[in-house]
Amino acid sequence: MTFKEAEALAKKYRKEIEYHNKKYYEEDSPEIDDYEYDMLLRKLEDLEKAFPELTNNRFSPTNKVGGKAAAKFSPVNHEVKMESLHDSFSKEEIIAFDKRVKNIIDTPLYIVEPKIDGLSVSIEYENGILSRASTRGDGVVGEDITENIMTISSLPKILNSALSFLEVRGEVYISKENFLKLLKSQEENGAKPFKNPRNAAAGSLRQKDTKITASRHLDIFIFNIQKAEGYELESHKSSLDFLKSLGLPVIPFYKLCSSIEEALEEIDRIEKVKNSLSFQIDGAVIKVDSITQRKLLGSTSKFPKWAEAYKYPPEERETKLLDIEINVGRTGVLTPIGILKPVFISGTTVQRVSLHNNDFIAEKNIKIGDTLLIRKAGEIIPEVVRVIQDGEKSQGFDFPKECPSCGSKVVKCGEEVAIRCLNADCPKQIVRNIVHFASRDAMDIEGLGESMAVKLIENKIIHSASELYDVKPEDLSHLEGMGEKSSQNLVSAIANSKTQSLDRFLFALGIRHVGQKAAKLISNEFGSIDEIMSAKIEDITSIPGIGKKIAESLINYFSIPSNKELVHGFKARALKLYAKKPEKDNSIFEGKTFVLTGTLKNYTRQEASRLIEEFGGRVVSNISKNVTYLVAGENPGSKLVKAENLGIEIINEEIFLKWVLR
Repeated sequence: MTFKEAEALAKKYRKEIEYHNKKYYEEDSPEIDDYEYDMLLRKLEDLEKAFPELTNNRFSPTNKVGGKAAAKFSPVNHEVKMESLHDSFSKEEIIAFDKRVKNIIDTPLYIVEPKIDGLSVSIEYENGILSRASTRGDGVVGEDITENIMTISSLPKILNSALSFLEVRGEVYISKENFLKLLKSQEENGAKPFKNPRNAAAGSLRQKDTKITASRHLDIFIFNIQKAEGYELESHKSSLDFLKSLGLPVIPFYKLCSSIEEALEEIDRIEKVKNSLSFQIDGAVIKVDSITQRKLLGSTSKFPKWAEAYKYPPEERETKLLDIEINVGRTGVLTPIGILKPVFISGTTVQRVSLHNNDFIAEKNIKIGDTLLIRKAGEIIPEVVRVIQDGEKSQGFDFPKECPSCGSKVVKCGEEVAIRCLNADCPKQIVRNIVHFASRDAMDIEGLGESMAVKLIENKIIHSASELYDVKPEDLSHLEGMGEKSSQNLVSAIANSKTQSLDRFLFALGIRHVGQKAAKLISNEFGSIDEIMSAKIEDITSIPGIGKKIAESLINYFSIPSNKELVHGFKARALKLYAKKPEKDNSIFEGKTFVLTGTLKNYTRQEASRLIEEFGGRVVSNISKNVTYLVAGENPGSKLVKAENLGIEIINEEIFLKWVLR
């Protein structure tokens, strides 16, 4: 290969790697698995070694750590650089690492520990109190994620002993159990499932809404001291023991080894037990124990020379696809499930694999009777890698046009990949629909949770949500945990919900994309459920704040006869399904001038401007002393500073919504 050819190939590899770095580190949405990425990076490394002139490019991915900090979080400058690790994929490479170390250090001791598959973070404590947390970012600048880190219950907010300052490095992860629960929820809701536990941890930790982060039940292991004031750092093992004494959740096991042979034995031992661990690991890490020796060894622009990661190869198996079944989730999503000839992978026998959706089947050209290559994503969830061989009598799969649970026509909403059954009385969805109908923000029926909904359905007391209003105390008293008083209380709560407003009822129907705000806007505009059911798409999209996605979902829902019958069932039981249209004060913004800045969650700039003008106000682009209000969304920019300097009143989107919806 000539230098010119190598240069062109290196350019191609760098472009691909940068693309995948962005998908992985910044968007938390990888398109290739870790092994494929590692092999791509290794190709570039080998090319740069063969042609040393190529390594002069300081912007090469081989010289950089991770990705850049996202704009939605405040930047954090790392006083101590958060380096990456160089990966090895063979025992020979680990032995070569040992030789490089021994060129400088005569008798190194090594620490071997599991490599946790999560998101690397820095945690800072001032006087023993957690003060800040940040992501690694590019190793120099990360993102401030303090509020989200606070949701991790296993991480102490106050240490057992107070150093004036302590910065530690850890790995945020999601347990295998919680990862499976999260995937199940995503499949049921038709959401794009996380590819692996690391992707799930990163996506959960980088949420703007801390409630979402908290709901994912993340965890953390601490594995390094970055900086400590008041503690003399001598060895890695002693520092881990010290961190334990402070109450920090350090990596669960680590071993001090006196030779590279002993270190390799420990790497093999970790591989044997990795499938039985409650958390995901993707390898083992070998580190020089002595801090003094680490300083002698130093670092490259990207990696410490005193540590090496050993990546375990992915376990893949071939097996035959025997059939495809359709599973109907609680939210109506139809998910194709591949039925496999049983195959043993990563510690368990696999017989079923999710094929996700019709697009996935078409993209991989999967047919019944084909031989497939299967592996476990993150060594937890079985997934199809590719078709290995077409079967002699392979059969293509036709996605059903009707729901296998209730026979209703299924639909694909807009650009959504998922195909759904929208029948609110579908047996596979009925419990979920009733629980949502009774929830606090909907009809607010106290005492009607999931366990009660299951009892009502299984005992055939009701078959749909409308039949709740026929239930009598004597229908309930024989159920487990239900006495005379509790039965009467539930029936009274159901009866009291008849007076709930139209917007609450519309939200309670559980129509996809129709949240509380949209339900209120639609109810205010049309005034009755009959008007809503007969509305055309152009009528719905003409409402400020209601887009095409919501309108299509509403039209699709009421196009199903059984959903209309459900509403008629509520009407027959005397629910309040109408609302007096509010008289709008179209002059509340008369004489007021607005500037919009940042990103609004509920409106586009054009929609918000139109609302302001409808209420008599004026919208301008630039800040001046003549401006009355600045409406500030997320990432407001320089206009916010200028408005503050001029003393202009600043309102957030929540206040703006109260004004226009009152």
